[in-house]
Amino acid sequence: MTTRQDDVQTPAPFQEALDSLRRARFQPELTLSTIDTPKHLAPFGVGLGAGVADPDSPDQELALGRFILLYDPRSPEAWDGCFRVVSYIRAAIEPDVAAEELLSSVAWDWLVESLDSKGALRKNAGGTATRAFSQGFGVLAENGERNEIELRASWTPTGPDMRRHLEAWSDMVCTYAGLPPLPDDVARFPGSGI
Repeated sequence: MTTRQDDVQTPAPFQEALDSLRRARFQPELTLSTIDTPKHLAPFGVGLGAGVADPDSPDQELALGRFILLYDPRSPEAWDGCFRVVSYIRAAIEPDVAAEELLSSVAWDWLVESLDSKGALRKNAGGTATRAFSQGFGVLAENGERNEIELRASWTPTGPDMRRHLEAWSDMVCTYAGLPPLPDDVARFPGSGI
């Protein structure tokens, strides 16, 4: 795993956070890969992309997301801490589910419950949940109608142990894909090699 500033020594708290991410475990259906992080948000960061493929059509994702961990030793006032997690999850949903007025608040509740269930302590959490309805036309007509839910959220972890945050978020990606959560006594795959 690399940080954005290769010429600068990685600060000890950020290195500890990276090490904790490497200990995270996930459901076997989830694939993770490293992605670029926005350079203007913080001096140090790491990004992970995740997806759950449709078993009937492996080239299509049931859900996908991004988990970006930022570190700024100056502790930006808006963060109220040196770390910030910025996340995104998107999944296709059935039209009748998309029409539910409470879907957006349920999407947020799922995230809060997932973080709480993993003991991922945090503060200054915020986000948006969006129900999107789209229809393809012209050369995109073959795409037909698509209904999606998107959750964009960020929060300030209260300590450098990020494993719980990443595991809670990865469980959310799986939930959006329609996978049931794994019971605590079921083995998970070890981290993705980040």
